[in-house]
Amino acid sequence: MGVPASPLLSPSRMSSRPSRRRSPAASGAAVDVEARAPAGAEPADIKAPGALLLALEGRAPWEFAASLAAAPLLRRLPRGDGHRVLVLPGLAANDLTTLPMRTFMRDRGYDALPWEQGLNLGPRPGVLDALRERVRALHAQDERRISLVGWSLGGVYARELAKEMPGMVRCVITLGSPFAGPPQATNAWWLFERVSGHPEPDAQMQAALRVAPPVPTTSIYSRTDGIVAWQCSLNPPGPLAENIEVMASHIGLGLNPLAMLAIADRLAQDPDRWTPFDASGLRGLFFKTGCQA
Repeated sequence: MGVPASPLLSPSRMSSRPSRRRSPAASGAAVDVEARAPAGAEPADIKAPGALLLALEGRAPWEFAASLAAAPLLRRLPRGDGHRVLVLPGLAANDLTTLPMRTFMRDRGYDALPWEQGLNLGPRPGVLDALRERVRALHAQDERRISLVGWSLGGVYARELAKEMPGMVRCVITLGSPFAGPPQATNAWWLFERVSGHPEPDAQMQAALRVAPPVPTTSIYSRTDGIVAWQCSLNPPGPLAENIEVMASHIGLGLNPLAMLAIADRLAQDPDRWTPFDASGLRGLFFKTGCQA
C-alpha cells in the first residue's frame, strides 16, 4: 500500500496524523517510535532574523573561500560507498548553486546528482511529480536507497519525499530548512508567495511539516542565519532525528566547510546502524548538537 502524499507535495491537504518510524534499538532490533512535534519555543513566537543578521548574509563568498582553503583537510575525510545523493536547491535557486556541494560529494565518492528542474519556484504540481519520478527511477536502477540533501526550501521537499517514499530513501540532510516554524519567521516568505502562488499554510499543515521523516534525518542550521530563523530548523527529539549547529550564513550553508564536513559524516553512516553526530572533543569547538531553542 502506498504512503499518503504529504501536505506540501500534494495539491490537496492530507491528515496531519504523525508518522511512525523504525528506530534501531541498542540490541540491533527495530522498534516503532511515534514522531512528536519539537519542544521549545512556540512556533507562533518565532520571528524572522533581524536586519543585522540579514546584512551578514554578505559573508557567503568568504565561506566559499574558506572551503577552498580547507580543501586539503576535507579531502582527508573517509570516502563514501558510492550511493546516489539527490541534491535539491533553495527557493529561486537552481542546480548551479549546489554545484560546489555536489562537487565535494563526488570527490568523496558519492554519486551526487542535480535536481534538473530549473529554478525552484515553490511546490508546483509538475515539478513535484517529476521529483517523485526521479526518486523512483534512481532507486529502481539497482534497488539501492538514495540520500536526499536539501538546501532551505529544497530541504522541506526532501523531508516530505522521504515521508512518502521511506523505503527508497537512505537518509535526509537539510541545510537551513524552515520546516518547524511559521512562514513569517523567514525573510523570504514574501518571495515564496510571489513566485509560487501558494497561500500561507494553515496550522494543520505546519504541524505536519514539523514531523520528521521515518528515516535518519539531520538538520544543519546556524543561529546566525539571516534568512530563516534558526528555531525553524530544529528537529524534534527522536531516535532518527538530529540537529547540528554550525557558524554560517544561510546563503553560505552549501559552501561552508563545517557544513561540508557534517554532510560527509552523515552520508557515511550506515542507515541500519545509524548513530547521532559526534560533537565531542575538538569537534565541540565548531559544532553543537541537540534540539533546544
